[in-house]
Amino acid sequence: MKLPGNRIEAFLKAPDAAARAILVYGPDAGLVKERLDRLGKTVVADLGDPFRVAELSAASLKEDPARLSDEAAAIALTGGRRVVRVRDAGDSISAVLQSFLAHPMGDAMLLIEAGELGPRSSLRKLAETADNAVALPCYADEGSGLEAVIFETLRSHGLTAEPDAVAWLADHLGGDRLLTRSELDKLALYMGDGGRVRLTDAAACIGDSAALSMDDVAMAAAEGDQATAQRVLDRLFHEGTSPITVLRSLQRHFQRLHLAAGAMASGKSAEQAIAQLKPPPHFRVAKRLQGQLQRWPSQRIATALELLVNAEIDGKTTGMPAAEICGRAVMQLARAAGRRRS
Repeated sequence: MKLPGNRIEAFLKAPDAAARAILVYGPDAGLVKERLDRLGKTVVADLGDPFRVAELSAASLKEDPARLSDEAAAIALTGGRRVVRVRDAGDSISAVLQSFLAHPMGDAMLLIEAGELGPRSSLRKLAETADNAVALPCYADEGSGLEAVIFETLRSHGLTAEPDAVAWLADHLGGDRLLTRSELDKLALYMGDGGRVRLTDAAACIGDSAALSMDDVAMAAAEGDQATAQRVLDRLFHEGTSPITVLRSLQRHFQRLHLAAGAMASGKSAEQAIAQLKPPPHFRVAKRLQGQLQRWPSQRIATALELLVNAEIDGKTTGMPAAEICGRAVMQLARAAGRRRS
């Protein structure tokens, strides 16, 4: 069964007993782990209990397919239902899972952990179509979903946040759920007990390494530096960053340029237009943004934004590799910026 987004939270709190196998997959490894832990704890309070929790690798199942049914049917020495967790899963275990679902043994909760699986993945298709399995996707937090994570985590520490601070946090977090929560926990420690997070607090505390990498792609593309854009893009994909997350970062960059171009159209200088952006960029970045405004007048920025939005839609709907769609869009922008300079 393919679980729709509006049912995920309810399922995590009370998994359907008819689901003998739950596939949790996606590019956000932190969110995958968080959801697997939540599901496991609905059965076993201590996921470190060796009598009630068994961990298997996909490689071990390939060597000994019968082990999956054996572990699912095993009875815990201390009593109670068991959890069987399969790590690093991929299409290589599709046949093993199909055999298990046809004749499920025992009553253990079977949790299957996988990375990003495309629409053609046999493992994903099996979990989505089987009556006694569930496919639960985990994509990088973004938009209102990311803001909800921010509000929820800050609230747990007795904190609120100003709108500018939330917007800044949303721009600089979201690539990985565990990293997002870790950074927000660090912010809470910085703030102390209670209080209201301001933009200056968020900017002073939150680590920005992931955002800097994506900012490097955006800056290189907007300046026509194809070599740097490709190098950083390759590194991001190697680290597991979602192509959609990269496209969203580029959209935010060009939206800021669009705001600055609009301010210039109303009579402000490039320096004044950049300075009024929220949050204001570092002075070194501000100089580069002023140069980008010379390459990207308002109409060309609008065209760039349209290209990026279409790339995101294609990456989500066409079934083509999202990384290739993202890379092509980045190179198109870089070439356009280079032509403008010349």
